[in-house]
Amino acid sequence: MNKSRILIVEDDDGVRETLMVLLKGAGYEVEAVADGPPAIELTKATPFHLYMIDLRLPSSSGIDIMEAIKKIRSEAVCMVLTAYATIELSVKAMKAGAFDFIAKPFQIDVVLNLVKNALEFNRLKLENRSLQKMVRDKYRFENMVGSSSEMNQVYELIERVSDSDSTILIQGESGTGKEIVAKTIHYNSPRRDKPLIPINCGAIPENLLESELFGHEKGAFTGATSSRTGRFELAHGGTLFLDEISEMPISLQVKLLRVLQEQTFERVGGVNSIHVDVRILAATNQDLEEAIVDKRFRTDLYYRLNVIPIHIPPLRKRKDDIPLLVDHFIGKFRAKKNKNIKGMTDEALKLLMNYYWPGNIRELENLIERLVVLKREEGYIEAGEIPEKLVFSRRRAFPFQFDLPEDGVVFSNVVSAFENQILDQALARAKGVKNQAAQLLQMNRTTLVEKLKKRRVITSMAEKSEATATRDQFYRDE
Repeated sequence: MNKSRILIVEDDDGVRETLMVLLKGAGYEVEAVADGPPAIELTKATPFHLYMIDLRLPSSSGIDIMEAIKKIRSEAVCMVLTAYATIELSVKAMKAGAFDFIAKPFQIDVVLNLVKNALEFNRLKLENRSLQKMVRDKYRFENMVGSSSEMNQVYELIERVSDSDSTILIQGESGTGKEIVAKTIHYNSPRRDKPLIPINCGAIPENLLESELFGHEKGAFTGATSSRTGRFELAHGGTLFLDEISEMPISLQVKLLRVLQEQTFERVGGVNSIHVDVRILAATNQDLEEAIVDKRFRTDLYYRLNVIPIHIPPLRKRKDDIPLLVDHFIGKFRAKKNKNIKGMTDEALKLLMNYYWPGNIRELENLIERLVVLKREEGYIEAGEIPEKLVFSRRRAFPFQFDLPEDGVVFSNVVSAFENQILDQALARAKGVKNQAAQLLQMNRTTLVEKLKKRRVITSMAEKSEATATRDQFYRDE
């Protein structure tokens, strides 16, 4: 039986009794009063799911009573009962916050249908509020895991920037938690009750990304059979999170820059300017300054985005946080997978502390999920259950043998040749993506870039030297 509670405020005895019988017969819990003051007293004592209020009451107007009720219960859903259903009164009631109005004399099926719609609206409203609270609780500062000095600096910076509307550029390797940082900033900002709209600039084809960002008008291109609202419009009043911003095509970077500067844009195929109030959070795992040198990213857009930079350290640089993260993920998957896992032994934890973690927190989370799922018995995860990849990552024999010639070698030449060979193999396997190549070599991306720059300089000098030697030999031969 439906247990939704309804309060009827109606001074006409016949109408009041008819509504009570009708709604009780439909399974609702109903209370009824003849005037506004007792309705207000009942509202103070207990909430109702729906308030049905006559427009004309003995002591005051129904709109005044509705406004008073909403001051007590801001979430109250109200309907107006009236025998004077004019457009003017309807508009006035709606402006005051009425969900709808019922004209007297009323039809039973109309009343029941309107009540059903109003209660469904109230349910969705409360459910949405509950979900928003859950999300806000999930992304409170204290729910971010880590107590290392590196992460404490990140927490402090997040706390300082959350209340502002400044654009923020979140930088860090893949798997470090850039999206979590973005959500934490949004849900601790004044925009927390407005939408957070994410878009992955690297996951959407170039020919569709513009429409995703700005929307399009009907007929703007082949297949545009109807108008579409873009992410900027959806994020109005809230936050737009541009993930993998480095992958945005140059042609779209110009348009994005304009929106950031003017807060206006046109839909694809449209002519009308649309104004939006949006805060921008962007994230990247690339070095945007290098992307600027490579002509892949605009300098002016970089400085527009990089108002407040936040750098998320890789897991290998915050290993003190690994025990906390392990406990956090074991607790998460223990409940999710219904497994009685107490924790991890010191020996097993030591193996994790010695690993390089190229996939960062995401890799650690995936590992813990795997270990929890595969654990057959209760108790602690032991060292023998840790994958060999982690156990032997620091203990592998050197992967090649070198025989020193009888007459010796030039040490620097051998080391340089071997280093170049490794760099070439890593870049080939990563298809030229320097960030992935650096992860394969377990080094910082900036270190890899510096080594490549140094190699180019040496190669250039060697080529000039060889050209000079060839020229001199030519003159000597003549």
